[in-house]
Amino acid sequence: MTDDSAQSLRTRWQDALVAARRGGEGPDPLPYAENLLNRWAEPQRKYHTTAHLTAVLDRVDTLADHAADADAVRLAAWFHDAVYRPDRSENEERSAALAERALPEAGVPAPVVAEVARLVRLTVTHDPAAGDTNGEVLCDADLAILASPPAEYAAYASRVREEYGFVPEEAFREGRAEVLRQLLDLPRLFRTPYGVAEWEPRARQNLLTELALLTR
Repeated sequence: MTDDSAQSLRTRWQDALVAARRGGEGPDPLPYAENLLNRWAEPQRKYHTTAHLTAVLDRVDTLADHAADADAVRLAAWFHDAVYRPDRSENEERSAALAERALPEAGVPAPVVAEVARLVRLTVTHDPAAGDTNGEVLCDADLAILASPPAEYAAYASRVREEYGFVPEEAFREGRAEVLRQLLDLPRLFRTPYGVAEWEPRARQNLLTELALLTR
């Protein structure tokens, strides 16, 4: 991560935190930004990096008009993979718990904290309920990588494999194929009007292509 990109993320964090405070006061946002950026830069991460964080924040901005509370969604984006260990299954829960500890201290009102934690936990399934516009925006933003051009999608899939380098090849292929099948079984990958129109067709094609490569 370059100095410029790190500074841009610090600014985006400050803007999101101040907005989520709803006019209230709180401590200096910078130490919280540094803690989160350090987490997102941990060495075990190959895909779930600050580049992924930036991409999700960008997509939240694209979809912000669809959200009931875009400020809460932006904070949820910061926390949704703040705790990430590829060899553990409780990352989302631990990330939500981190938000529940840090955000009240940072001056965020309790209802916003609860919404941020709920949204982080929702990324376990990426299956928001009908009418959950905040959930739709966060999940669509997180899954938008699936709609990348083929070369970018291939690079994404390769980085995911790197994160699971400790898993033997055959076991990885079986596990990854099951994840892809679960995604393809969803009635829709994307829930926002923008996501359905702009991302759904190419994402499904990418998933089918990767699944074919894994199972050939």
